[in-house]
Amino acid sequence: LYATCWRCGSVRLGDTLVVADVKDTGCGIKEEHLPKIFDPFFTTKPTGVGTGLGLPVSKKIIELHGGGLDLRNDPSGGVRVTLILKGESAEQ
Repeated sequence: LYATCWRCGSVRLGDTLVVADVKDTGCGIKEEHLPKIFDPFFTTKPTGVGTGLGLPVSKKIIELHGGGLDLRNDPSGGVRVTLILKGESAEQ
């Protein structure tokens, strides 16, 4: 995820970053769904139970603020979510 932020040009050497790494203990995301989780309107829920916009909108807002969001299955089980945001340094 850090490499993703570096590639988009929003993170520069010396920037202060806030990183939140959260892991759940659920069953994870099916491998065939992982490439689509940030696609607008993609959902595995039944019709009328969700729009599939939560993750795409969240990711876009975070990216507009110069950060990054990554979701992946953790090898030990569950899903690991990493959120990176720019922070202000004490010198600013």
